[in-house]
Amino acid sequence: MGSSSQGSAAVAAAAQVDLCALDFIPVFAKEMIAGGVAGAFSKTAIAPLERVKILLQTRTSEFGSLGVLKSLKKLRQHDGVKGFYKGNGASVLRIVPYAALHFMAYERYRCWILNNCLSLGTGPLVDLLAGSASGGTAVLCTYPLDLARTKLAFQVNSSDQLSSALKRASPQPTYGGIMDVFRGVYSEGGVRALYRGVGPTLMGILPYAGLKFYIYEGLKTHVPEDYKNSVTLKLSCGAAAGLFGQTLTYPLDVVRRQMQVQNQQQRGQFGGPRITGTFQGLMAIKQTQGWRQLFAGLSLNYIKVVPSVAIGFTAYDTMKHLLKIPPREK
Repeated sequence: MGSSSQGSAAVAAAAQVDLCALDFIPVFAKEMIAGGVAGAFSKTAIAPLERVKILLQTRTSEFGSLGVLKSLKKLRQHDGVKGFYKGNGASVLRIVPYAALHFMAYERYRCWILNNCLSLGTGPLVDLLAGSASGGTAVLCTYPLDLARTKLAFQVNSSDQLSSALKRASPQPTYGGIMDVFRGVYSEGGVRALYRGVGPTLMGILPYAGLKFYIYEGLKTHVPEDYKNSVTLKLSCGAAAGLFGQTLTYPLDVVRRQMQVQNQQQRGQFGGPRITGTFQGLMAIKQTQGWRQLFAGLSLNYIKVVPSVAIGFTAYDTMKHLLKIPPREK
């Protein structure tokens, strides 16, 4: 009996020690942990759809006429099940620091705006500005990893005549991993080459990140207090935020992907002029590939962005609760 009581006391003491240790972690570090975990969960969940989306955006001759299911089937035939997650290592490696910085920077920027820009009030406009600024900060810090992810996802192991003809017309180096991509790209154009396509990325992420937080937080403020902790509600708000934001900024994402996969020596991935900037890229793609290409993979993006953004926001809020991060009002 005494032994049982001592064991219970030891467990309670251990729990108290863990609680105290958690309390010593700075709030910004907890926010980074919560954001990183949320990003890893959401990105891994939709990795196969992300791979197909990149192929639809960049390999139009091979995948452009196929639907989502046929593209997944073709990808499985060429690369196997592992092919669905090709480039996901780089994706997760990028998304963990990206999401950690994104969510943490959002909280910090939001706090700074509330304390220093009183004329803006405390409404959704603050979330719009803080979300945009945090998105830009996270992109600049992690962009080379996104470039590596795209390079790896662009590769398809294929021996058919169409793929062979494309390789002869537009040669692309074969990369074995993330570091291999960094070495190859750096040898092409130095540090600037590692940030190829960052212009359209920033133009896309600033409004998208801002709208995402604006819609998500705005919807939550109009919900009765009893339902604010509902997982279903958080998933729904996150899905709506992702859908609306992606629709408005998707053409910029297409320009970014095509800039990332083209080489320094290439004239253009599809025989047209080389993409060197955001607006020039939009016009070049419209003239050489048609305006529909600016929305290639958008339907697939709708399928993937719903669970991705919804899981991301829900996981972040859940981790904030588990890590005992104080409410924003405090």
